[in-house]
Amino acid sequence: MSEHIIEDAPNEPGRKEMSPFLKFALELGPLLVFFFANSKGEELAHAFPILADLGGPLFIATALFMAAMVIALAVSWVVTRTLPIMPLVSGFVVLVFGGLTLWLQDETFIKLKPTIINALFAGALLGGLLFGKSFLGYVFDQAFKLDDEGWRKLTFRWGLFFVFLAILNIVVWQVADAYYGPGQTADDVWVDFKVWAVMPLTVIFMMTQLPLIKRHATEPIGGKKE
Repeated sequence: MSEHIIEDAPNEPGRKEMSPFLKFALELGPLLVFFFANSKGEELAHAFPILADLGGPLFIATALFMAAMVIALAVSWVVTRTLPIMPLVSGFVVLVFGGLTLWLQDETFIKLKPTIINALFAGALLGGLLFGKSFLGYVFDQAFKLDDEGWRKLTFRWGLFFVFLAILNIVVWQVADAYYGPGQTADDVWVDFKVWAVMPLTVIFMMTQLPLIKRHATEPIGGKKE
């Protein structure tokens, strides 16, 4: 049987699955690298002079973020011999916009990246529903199994949530620049939001979806299905 570069469809026979803990670590790891590099940019530039040529802390963080994304995708390939769709899309956008950020020395591109990614995910999820496809199953099928109606409803809700995140990124970025003025302080506020606010918001949103998941689960979740 030939291997697929992109992960197989949910519930595909013989699909290689990754540990949920490892999957979470690979998704969160690059963000932590980004935060650390931005907060310790000056120290990193002093310790590794080659990094100083990239620019200020945000530019150093961008370069290391790109490297971390490539490493995370490489680990996914080694473990499952496939590439997960959403991290692959995210990684592609990070490399393109991160590359533009470094090349043009303009932080606008890396700050636009979350909005572009969330807009792409929203478009894919909501657009897929128009063609009868619930693409969210690619992301969560290792965590739980739902019937078709459940995947449709959950996909629609996640699509709207990604729209919310896309808009929120622009709002935080612009408000920080307006309040502090463009510079490192405003950059730090935006990075803190990206690393420490988006994940809790996502976890809270996921928790609000548990009733829907329990109603449409086809397999027990944490015990006997009601």
